[in-house]
Amino acid sequence: MAGGHPEFPVRPVGGLRHHARMRADTTSGPAVGFLLDLIGPADADRVRARVGLPRPAPEDLRETRRRIPFTVPALPSSVVLWMLQEDDPDLNTVVWRLLTYRDTALRRAVLDGVPFAPGRLLAVEVDPALRAGHEAPPVPDRVARLGLLPALRESDSMAAAREVTSMVYRREHWQTVAEADREHSLPGYVRWALSVRPDCPPALRAQFGSHRKFDFRVRQAGILDGPAAYALDHGPAAQVLRVLSLGRVMFPARAAEAEDALRPLVLDHLGTREEAWAVLAQLLGTFHGTTGELVRTAGSIA
Repeated sequence: MAGGHPEFPVRPVGGLRHHARMRADTTSGPAVGFLLDLIGPADADRVRARVGLPRPAPEDLRETRRRIPFTVPALPSSVVLWMLQEDDPDLNTVVWRLLTYRDTALRRAVLDGVPFAPGRLLAVEVDPALRAGHEAPPVPDRVARLGLLPALRESDSMAAAREVTSMVYRREHWQTVAEADREHSLPGYVRWALSVRPDCPPALRAQFGSHRKFDFRVRQAGILDGPAAYALDHGPAAQVLRVLSLGRVMFPARAAEAEDALRPLVLDHLGTREEAWAVLAQLLGTFHGTTGELVRTAGSIA
């Protein structure tokens, strides 16, 4: 490797190969492999061989999915939505294990076979074991007594809003909420509780309005603008790439959005340069920036 970067001193390529191999075998192998796949199979294999990165081993789809809650437990909530948009009964059993006690509405949706893929109307089959082992949460008393809209308008605390909004989970529910809010703004707690839900339609979230605290709450809830924005603008890079490396398993319908966003960056800054890939493998585990920043940094050092 010629030269270097004054802020990121690294060893020559020969000294990096063993380091890259060790790191790839533990934490960053799938992450680096995801980026390598963007340059094409022949070039990727050549770089792997020269830098000492192992070739990915074939895995059973269902087994890989089964391990997701244990290998990537801290997923942004929007990633869970992308998984639900597959409308795949087997994948929904994985999603179920990722949902928290606050995800009551999504639990209702999964058990009711609600479709999430854009344009789909047909109900999604529910895994028999999932249906047999779980019951839908009960309808909140206030909703049963007053109806959905009156209960929403009477929600004067976050706890009350979360309870009532758990009954908003079908497309017709969201349409009803949007129309009601246009007629007369819903209480702030209701708008907050709905906005931080990954399944809240973006148009409705925008209708609710925006200000600094509101935007912060949405970001804190893990709401993303899409796979492309997640790939380019979020970090740490190792965590983001670990999720994206499972994209074709977790959310295949939307995985290409992330790949297409990163491919030009990878080709421009890394390409087939073995030194750049070795630097990237070395930096990945301790790099706190975004994937875009990681790729540019590795390319500039090499």
